[in-house]
Amino acid sequence: MSPYGVSRRRFFGASTLGALAGVSAVTEPARAAAQAAGAKPADLPDLTIKEVKVYNLEPPVSGLTNRGYNQVAAIVTESGIEGNYTLANRYFHPNWSNLGWLDYAKAALAGKSVLDLPALTSQWEPSRRRVGQLSYASAIDNCLWDILGKAVGLPVYRILGAYRNRVLAYARSQHHKTVDAFVTEVQRSKAEGFKAYKIHPPSLAGGGHDYKLDMEVAKAVRKAAGDDFILLLDPVGVYTREEAIKVGRLMDELNFAAYEDPIPTSDIEGLVELCRALDVPIHIGEFISSIYDFAEYIRRGAVDVVRFVVDNIGGICGGMKVARLAECFGLECAPHNWGEVLDHAVHFHCELAMPNNVWFDMTVPQGAGDRPYFKDRIRIAPDGYVYAPTKAGLGYEIDRDILDKMTKSISR
Repeated sequence: MSPYGVSRRRFFGASTLGALAGVSAVTEPARAAAQAAGAKPADLPDLTIKEVKVYNLEPPVSGLTNRGYNQVAAIVTESGIEGNYTLANRYFHPNWSNLGWLDYAKAALAGKSVLDLPALTSQWEPSRRRVGQLSYASAIDNCLWDILGKAVGLPVYRILGAYRNRVLAYARSQHHKTVDAFVTEVQRSKAEGFKAYKIHPPSLAGGGHDYKLDMEVAKAVRKAAGDDFILLLDPVGVYTREEAIKVGRLMDELNFAAYEDPIPTSDIEGLVELCRALDVPIHIGEFISSIYDFAEYIRRGAVDVVRFVVDNIGGICGGMKVARLAECFGLECAPHNWGEVLDHAVHFHCELAMPNNVWFDMTVPQGAGDRPYFKDRIRIAPDGYVYAPTKAGLGYEIDRDILDKMTKSISR
């Protein structure tokens, strides 16, 4: 059972009408955008794509430069509207690389219109369905949604179909080395107003893990946080089935609200076993690289709460398709967040537009993903929620003067 009373295995319990309502925004984004703005598609500015380029920034941008956060993608329309998204080596993925993004995007987008968004980022072709979503399409998709929102003066979630204007955040821990470090962080997070905390257990030297140490962390954090504080655990798929069962039984005893990626995502049989054996909801999906692979996990009962990373499944369009799929099967959907401002933003817009989401996945310390070239910051409010952006597009404005100063070259 979710901490908010939503059954984790309620079949077809969500509103099918709510799921269908979001389809038009994904399949007909231009019509949805115009309708949301009270206009007609013909009234939109010229959204023919004029230019694709990449801003190459002077490192260091921040502490995350080791993951390649020093490039900003840009797609520009004939009417002068620019959509942006960062390019980075974000996640392990069989088809993941942004090294050739510019050449691919120029060839794919030349003379096309943002109004053709679904066709430009679809992965229906057999070669893509077999090997996973090409990463290039995700950055394109996110840039095009940014443009579409700016074209009608609305944040993206309002076009997708606003369901809420705020999302409750949990504090997402780092992989600390000691039990005391986790205790200190959960206490600090609670003092900042967080209502929940997710543990990423220690990563040992050489990439190993110690499930017994993880259990000690979980017990110490529960004691420090109190019985009523919401806790989640994400070991990032490192356990064996036996270890996962032992840790999962402790999660049940300690009343944890989520057990994310306890074993490798590829072990569907093991996940089925865990879902049947444990009460704590099993969160799976961060390491699934095609929207067409989610159905098998849902069908076989290998997931209780569905997760996704938009960069792995074709951007916001892909994320909303997975969210609607989960909704139709009565499952919650909890998008993954990590990284800089726009990483959080693209998932946040999906969360705001889906009825079956509970959490905003907030990296702590807050501000770890800030960039000097953004005017806006993402923070929790005193009530523990993150409130929807009000600016158009992805909703977090770039300071062009600072971006220009940080740009060492522009690739075209």
